[in-house]
Amino acid sequence: MNKKIKKTPIEKELDRIAHKEARLAKQALHHQPARWKESLEQKIPPRVYTNLQTAFCKAFELIFERGTGLIEKTYSRNELELDFQIHDYAVALKGGTRELRELKTDINRGNFINMAVSAVEGIGLGALGIGLPDIVLFLSVILKGTYETAVRYGFSYDTPREKLFILKLLETAMLKGEAWITCNAEADSYFVPNGVWLETKFQEQVKRTADAFAVDMLLAKFVQGIPVAGILGGISNPVYYGRILYYVQLKYQKRYLLQKSLSDA
Repeated sequence: MNKKIKKTPIEKELDRIAHKEARLAKQALHHQPARWKESLEQKIPPRVYTNLQTAFCKAFELIFERGTGLIEKTYSRNELELDFQIHDYAVALKGGTRELRELKTDINRGNFINMAVSAVEGIGLGALGIGLPDIVLFLSVILKGTYETAVRYGFSYDTPREKLFILKLLETAMLKGEAWITCNAEADSYFVPNGVWLETKFQEQVKRTADAFAVDMLLAKFVQGIPVAGILGGISNPVYYGRILYYVQLKYQKRYLLQKSLSDA
């Protein structure tokens, strides 16, 4: 009788990620938008969506061109890189479940703070009826969390290819249905062995990501532009932050673990 091969801690973590991704896929395929939301969105003038999509496009372009340096002033990249090296060495030395989970715990702690910041600025600006101008701040917090996650798993975020990868992750996190399945596979192709990365032009990917945000956040940002009532729209910021960063963390964790499994092979 053949003995059952015991899985390594990395293989077990990859199995957990596979279960989480399967759950996300199921949610995406079975998503049914609330009728009240669809009803309200139908009453919003088309120009509002157009303006929102344009605002997201410009915000992404602005942040990637001139905002990354400012975002980096809000945390110490060197310290995060050093923390990763320490955790990565512990994983290489012991390779246990505890070391892998300690790495994930540090990342979750940092994102809890970012979510709180997203809540404060969203609700504050919503009370003043500030909707579209909030987009740059909202995306800055999301990208801050994404950058921190990337560095904590040992990856850069400032090369052209990494920027495309980040935009693809953000786009996928906002999608539903078959579109989510397709984009999730495209994101995986970036780092899965023998995967074919579907290279796209930066401006094209910016537009695709902006479209995904505008479609999903149309009602929230429209309401946020109404004084006082905008608080309801602002409350959505931390909700979206949590949803997006959950997916981003899952993908960087998967990328890191696959890289470790290949290096150990």
